[in-house]
Amino acid sequence: MGDGKIEGWTEAPAEDVGDALVAGFAAGGIDHLFFTSGSEIGFFQEATAKARARGANNPIRLIAVPHEHASLNAALGFAAVSGRPAVTAAHVDCGTMHYGGAVHTAARSRLPVVITAGFPPTSYAGTLKGGRDEGGHLWMQETFDQNGIVRNYVKWDHRLTWQDNPGTIASRAVQVTRSEPCGPVYLSFPKELTLLPVDGASFPSADRLGIPRPAAPSSEDADEVARRLIAAENPVVVVSASGRDPATVPALVELCELLGLAVVDSVQRSYMSFPFRHPCFQTQAALERADAVLALEAVVPWVPARNSPGADAFVVSAGLDPIEIAIPTFEFTADMRLAADSLATIRAIAEAARDRLTDADRERIAARMDRLAEGSRAWIAAAEAAAEAHAATTPIDRFWAGYRIGKMLDDNCIVFDETLPPNRLRDYLDRSAPGSYFANPGSSGGWATGAALGAKLAAPERDVIAVSGDGFYMFGTPAPALWSAAHHDAPFLQIVYTNRSYTTGTERIVNNYGADSYAAKDGFRGGWFDPPIDFAREAEAAGAHGETVRDPAELDAALARGLEQVRNGRPALVSIWLKRLQGED
Repeated sequence: MGDGKIEGWTEAPAEDVGDALVAGFAAGGIDHLFFTSGSEIGFFQEATAKARARGANNPIRLIAVPHEHASLNAALGFAAVSGRPAVTAAHVDCGTMHYGGAVHTAARSRLPVVITAGFPPTSYAGTLKGGRDEGGHLWMQETFDQNGIVRNYVKWDHRLTWQDNPGTIASRAVQVTRSEPCGPVYLSFPKELTLLPVDGASFPSADRLGIPRPAAPSSEDADEVARRLIAAENPVVVVSASGRDPATVPALVELCELLGLAVVDSVQRSYMSFPFRHPCFQTQAALERADAVLALEAVVPWVPARNSPGADAFVVSAGLDPIEIAIPTFEFTADMRLAADSLATIRAIAEAARDRLTDADRERIAARMDRLAEGSRAWIAAAEAAAEAHAATTPIDRFWAGYRIGKMLDDNCIVFDETLPPNRLRDYLDRSAPGSYFANPGSSGGWATGAALGAKLAAPERDVIAVSGDGFYMFGTPAPALWSAAHHDAPFLQIVYTNRSYTTGTERIVNNYGADSYAAKDGFRGGWFDPPIDFAREAEAAGAHGETVRDPAELDAALARGLEQVRNGRPALVSIWLKRLQGED
C-alpha cells in the first residue's frame, strides 16, 4: 500500500488500511456511516471507535441499520436534507444484493452517496491476517465481478488493491460522488487488505483533488431564453429536481414573478422546487397552452400526448445532464439544451430579462399574473372540495386522508412522499420552504421509510413525516428502519395508506384488459393482499408507537398522537385504513 507523504496532503494517524480509509472519508466531509454488519467490514467499527476514543475533531458516526435496503435509503435521505455525502457499508456480494432497488433510487437521485461492501478474502489460510481461515462460506462469497452487480447504476466503481493508497481511494470516491451531476459510487474492500498495517496515512483530500464547479449558460443563450419567455403568451417552467439546491427556490420565485411564468411539476417530481401555494404554481394542464417552456432538471417533463406542449412551442431543457445520457432511449425534443446548473441558469435569465423588459411587457405580465393567481385558487379549491365531499366516507377516503395530513403540517415539518399520483397527496400539502418536501427520485418502491430515518439524523430538530402506500411500505424493509430510528434517537412519523392493494395488479389490470377481464373475474389474484400485515403491531415490535385508524372522524386525533410520540422521542406509525382498489371491502 502506497503511503508516500507529499506536501499539501492530509496527514492522519493510522495503524492499518482500515484506519486510512476512514480517515479519507472523514477528510472528504463524511460524518455519517450507515452500517449493516459483516465479518470483513469490521474495520469500520474499529476505526470509527478508535477515532472517537482518541478525540478526533469530527469522528464519523456509525449508524447501525439491520438491513441494507433501508440503510442505503437512509443515506439518500441524509444527503437530500443535509446536502452532505454519506457512506454505507454492507457484507460482500450478499449484502450488495440486499441494497436492492435502493441502488436504482440512488442512481436517479443525483445525491452524493458512497456505497461500499466488503470482498471475501482470497489469500490462503495462514498466509495473511484475515485470510481464508474462518470457514467454508468464504469460498462461497467470491464472485468473478462483485462490482458488476451495481455497475449499471453507479458513476464509478473500484475494488481496493494492494498497491492503492487507501486514503486516496476514499478521497477519489468522495470526489466523484460530489461532482455534478452527483450520484452514487461503489467501493469494495478485500478483507485482508483492510487489516494490513501502515505507519500513518498521507493522501490528498477530496477537496484537494478538486470538486468541479457547475457550469453556467452563456450570456447569449440566457438572453435568447429571456427573449422567448418575455414574448410568449403562455410561458411555463417545468420543475422536478432543481430544488435539490435550496437556493434555486427563491431565485425561481423571483424570476417567475418578474416574467409572469406558470410553474408546473414534471410527471417525475422529486424535490420541492417551487412553493406549492404560490399563485404561479399550476397543474400540468397548463402545458397544453404553453408556447414557451423552460424545463429545469426535469428528466420526464411530461408524458407525450398527455398535457404535452404543442409542436410549435419553443422548449428549453436546462440541467447538469440535459440529454440524460444514462437513459438509453430518450425521445423528448428541445429547441435548446443547456448543460448548466439550475441556479446559474435562473439567475442568468433573470439578469438578461431585466435589461429587456418594456412598460408594455410589464403590463402584459401583470395581467398574466392575475390569470395565474385565479387558476391557482381554482385548482386548490377544487382539490379541497373533492376531499370535503368524503369527510364521512368509510373506509377513509384517500383525498380526505391527504387533506387532513396537509392540515397537520407546520413549517417545521419535512415530508417524504411515496404515494402514487392518483392519491393526490401532493395537492393537499402547503410546502413553501426549500427542503421541506421530497418524493421518490426513482421508480423503486420502498424509499420513504429509510429516507425519513436519514433525514431525521440530518435534521434532528425537524419533524420528519413519511407517507407511503402499503405496498411500497412493505418493500422498504420498514421494521429495521423503525428499529434504527428508536435505537439512534431519530424518531419520525410513518403514515401508511392501507388499501391492501397494488395499483399495478388492480387499476392497471382494468386499464389494460378491461373490467370484465379474467383477472378481474378471478378477484385480482396477486393484486390484493387482504388481510394485510398488522403494520401497527409490527411497528410496536420494532420499538415504535403504532395504531390503525378506520373512522374518518378519528383521523385527526390519531395523526396528532403519532406526531406527539415523535416529539417525545419515539418513532410512530399510523396506518390509515382506506378502501380497497377495484372492488368492495
